[in-house]
Amino acid sequence: MVVVDAGLSWDVEADVVVVGFGGAGCAAAISAHDAGARVLVLDKESGDRAGGSTRVSGAVWFDNQDPERAAVYLRSLSAGRPIPEPVIQAWARETARNSEWMESLGIPVGVAVTPPPEFPDLEGSDVMRGWVGVEGRMGDGLLWAALSGAVHARGIEVRLDTPARELITDRGAVLGVLALGPDGTALRVRATRGVVLATGGFEANPDMVRDHLRLTDPVVWGTPAATGDGLRMALSAGADLWHMSNMMTLPGLRAPGHEAGFYTAFPSTNAFIYVGFDGRRLCDERVALGHGHARINGSYQLFPTTPMHIVFDESARRAGPIVPGRERLAVGWATLVEGYDWSSDNSAEIAAGWIHRADTLEELAALLDVDPEVLCDTVDRYNAACATGTDDQFARPAKTLSPISEAPYYAFTSAPLLAWSNGGPRRNENAQVLDPFANPIPGLYAAGNVSSTYSWCKDGGFHIADALAFGRVAGSAAARAPEAG
Repeated sequence: MVVVDAGLSWDVEADVVVVGFGGAGCAAAISAHDAGARVLVLDKESGDRAGGSTRVSGAVWFDNQDPERAAVYLRSLSAGRPIPEPVIQAWARETARNSEWMESLGIPVGVAVTPPPEFPDLEGSDVMRGWVGVEGRMGDGLLWAALSGAVHARGIEVRLDTPARELITDRGAVLGVLALGPDGTALRVRATRGVVLATGGFEANPDMVRDHLRLTDPVVWGTPAATGDGLRMALSAGADLWHMSNMMTLPGLRAPGHEAGFYTAFPSTNAFIYVGFDGRRLCDERVALGHGHARINGSYQLFPTTPMHIVFDESARRAGPIVPGRERLAVGWATLVEGYDWSSDNSAEIAAGWIHRADTLEELAALLDVDPEVLCDTVDRYNAACATGTDDQFARPAKTLSPISEAPYYAFTSAPLLAWSNGGPRRNENAQVLDPFANPIPGLYAAGNVSSTYSWCKDGGFHIADALAFGRVAGSAAARAPEAG
């Protein structure tokens, strides 16, 4: 945090400064501009890497046609971790306006997919009627392309390769941002009405991940730029925090030479198991994953949270790619930005050494540094469950039980894959960042993954819906704020 002194001069000035050029940042910039403000957007990434999590996400938002039921569902999803009621009401109201707002920008939208709710037993889940996307499609960077296009169409100034480093304050009020220009020189940016933090989460910051999420060596699925910059700046300005232990993880694979990992969904086969470093099975491998939570032992828990080995056989390898292809799921940094297409039979990744291959389970155990007798017993017990149709260990549904019996055998270690963090500076229903006494910090707003609404469970399309909704709220509120002295 930089404190204003008598000798401070400004290099650039705008009414509203938006830090971050992802979905929430675009929504904030557009809304502030359309409310009459002069807007400047700063982002630390270059053009071919900008867009934050939105660019590499599923890029859909849930089709909220009933704000009252949506509020009920959000309360249910919080699972004893209550969200302030004014925030719930603002979220329910504004997420219901997302599609209309997108269409007002001239962006065609439609229902992309109509999956069942991920938490069907929770009250309010009937509000889930589908996920809406640009042109009625998922992923492929469509949402960020549309939103960034709307930003540029308005003539809003966007400065890339310009990372924000600190907030500039005076007597507790945020007046602007200290950033670094592309040449590394300091840039003092004045925000006469407010700064909107839309910098994304902290999933690519190993220290923050270890401290707050208790993961020691995760693999990132989304943007490597999510290093907690906005969180640090907000803390320095006196912000309180919320939801810091919440996140979304997936089973995934680390790929040497790549900045991000791959989501291993095994879409074409059931012949695989999860085993711990002791060689024993961990859980029902086909447990329903609700965007970071699974129902385990009668309650919704974060899953997966520990490293594990994923073991499969030759029949699974031949069945198809263990990572959903671009045509099925055009999501993730490695796929959309690095441009990697997983091989149709997993052979390229095995040849690259990303996946272990062995002629026997004993040899595979040696590669994994697991007791071979334990691993063989584990596979034998699982195969016996497949034969009887009854998994007496974890009650994996009979229709998902396929034996691991055809050599050669394969395995890789899942870290797990960290899709995003949820926590950050606490904010209110107006997207104003709050101090520990619940007072708004003048001139400071937050939206998107830097300060997600969700305290625990979240259904599909919720994060994009939240980013669009509170991005709009933040931009409009900042534009209406009185000019700082």
